[in-house]
This record gives sequence, structure tokens and C-alpha cells, in this order.
Amino acid sequence: MTADVVTLQQARGTAPGLLAVLVTERLERGGAVAAIACYDFTTALGAVAAAEAAGRPLILLVPPVVAADPTGPRLVRALRGLADGADVPVVVQLDHARDADLILATVEAGAHAVLADGSHLSLEENAAFVASIVARVPAGVSVEAELGALAGDEDRTDVASTVPAGMTDPADVAGFLAASGAHLLAVSIGNAHGSYSGVPHLDWDLLDRIRTEADGVPLVLHGASGLAAEELAAAPGRGIGKVNVNTEVRETLLARLSEAVPEAVGKGADVRGLVAAWRGSVTASVADVVALLDPA
Repeated sequence: MTADVVTLQQARGTAPGLLAVLVTERLERGGAVAAIACYDFTTALGAVAAAEAAGRPLILLVPPVVAADPTGPRLVRALRGLADGADVPVVVQLDHARDADLILATVEAGAHAVLADGSHLSLEENAAFVASIVARVPAGVSVEAELGALAGDEDRTDVASTVPAGMTDPADVAGFLAASGAHLLAVSIGNAHGSYSGVPHLDWDLLDRIRTEADGVPLVLHGASGLAAEELAAAPGRGIGKVNVNTEVRETLLARLSEAVPEAVGKGADVRGLVAAWRGSVTASVADVVALLDPA
């Protein structure tokens, strides 16, 4: 996000907020910020430990199914406390939310940022939905939007995607950003949520065209799990400042827990050991992602 873009958004009353500023700063240094889906607090602890060890910022994503649960606000408040006490900048973001009431409630609980997801709507309706959220959240809350539709299911690993549902059209980008006031833009360039069927390939030429039209607004890549390491490493240099990771962390975690649960049972119901294995798995997975996206 260029200084001109920040000035324009501030003039419109849409100050970009901590998330957008943080992502912009990392892009200027040649890196991108990892965004890790957190369905629970133990995963967040492991993710933050990896970020602190690397000395890099981190984003804790709250899936909408988690935020909408009766215990969701409590988890968001706990994540905000973790973020505020971390040794590196940590942002809490509500992910893929289509319900304005849920967005506002999660922000009230402590989220720094939201993804106002109108990607299922028409272009005009999408922009209007995002603009309505930008207008309603407090100043300093970053609002991400998604343009183009991603196939797959972010909460499940047994739904494989083969062809992206709808690529982002560069011709729509500038007008959408002007109409919506979004601070960050998630794009569809061959990526998908959940698991991939076959080898995915990102359309770098399309991304370059989108980046030009975005004119400094940071771009976001969803569905990073399953992408080749070299593609993730190349993303920051092509304007991707935030990369969402979910499936890979969960699959690795569950594989580790399938071993750790019998171990804990055999050691006299060793819950502390089980939790340590949980955190350790997440820390290792997130450390690998951070190293790819924002190497020292």
C-alpha cells in the first residue's frame, strides 16, 4: 500500500489499520506475513511460538464457524490477549465472514481485522457489502475483500479442488477497490481452499496484471496448503503480502496427535505431554511457512 493509497483511504475515513500496515511493511522488505487458521487456543500458542522464534509477525485467523460458536467471542478475546502479549506483532482476523452481525460481534470481542467475504455476490453487490462493513467497523480495523471465487472448503480436507471456480478479472480490480474501500484484496489466480486434486499452478501473469490495477493495495493468497514451496517463496516478490494456511497445519497436527494420544494414555493420562505435542507440531509447521514467506 503506497503512501498515496494510505492518504486516500484516511481521507475517506477508511484508515487501513494494523493488518494492512503490517502487511505493507513486510512487502517493502521483500516478505509476506503468514496467516494461520486457529480453531483453538493451543494451535495459536504453537503458531505464535514459531513467529517469536523467527522474529516475524503473524496473523491468527478465526474461521467463521468458530467465531459463530457460542464460545467464539471468548476464544477471540483470548487470542487478542495472546497477540497483545507476544514478542512480535500478531494480528487477530476473522476469516471469510458473510454475516455483518458476526463481523461486528467479533470485532467487538477484539479482532483487529476481518475478511468481509462477498465473493459469492455480483461484483457490485460484493463491493457494496464490503463498503458497508468498512463504514461500520471502528477506525483502525482492517477490512479484507475477496474478488473472484475460490473452489473448495477451507474447513475440510476431504473435498478436493481441481479447477478454480472463478479467476480474478484485472479489469474489475481498480473499480472494485475504489467502490469498496477494502484495505487488502484476496485474489483467485489458480489457488483453492482445502486440498488440491492434482498439481496446482498459479497464474503469475494474471497476478502481475492484478497487481498493477491494485495500485499498491496489498494482495492476499488463500489456499496455500499444497502449493509448491518455490511458488510460496516467490509470492512476496509478485505483490502477495499475506498468505493463508490451514489444511497443511491441521493434517500434520492430526497425524502427530494420532501418535501422541496413545503415548499420553500409556503415560498415565499425560495431558501436559499431549498438549506439548500439539503445540510442537503447529510450531514446526508454521516455522516452515514463515521461513518460506519471510526469510531472514
